[in-house]
Amino acid sequence: MSKLDKDQVIAAFTEAYTAANGKAPTVEAKGGWYSVDGGKNMRLADLNGMIAELGSAAPAKKSKADADKPKKSEAKKPAATKKPAKAPAKKKAKKSDFSVKAFWAEKVLQQNTGSKLPR
Repeated sequence: MSKLDKDQVIAAFTEAYTAANGKAPTVEAKGGWYSVDGGKNMRLADLNGMIAELGSAAPAKKSKADADKPKKSEAKKPAATKKPAKAPAKKKAKKSDFSVKAFWAEKVLQQNTGSKLPR
């Protein structure tokens, strides 16, 4: 098992994250655990493993030939209008006469007929 250098791993992760997401992450370190953008806590080895994942998820560079071609499908499309979804009506909860305190009081009195309820 090789030792990981914390500063090198965090610097490499920051570069890969920035390339993949377009913004720099906030990495918080506390007690050997690292939190990226307030998310799940993970160890340094997990951050090192995410570097490869973010590197493969980086957007591919477009060639000049692709950039010069006009895109016909995006030329003129009418915008689709969506009707706003109606919120479902909230149902009122029924008020129940059930009480846990009364239930246990009944249960105690049924089990022990000579007993009294506590004050």
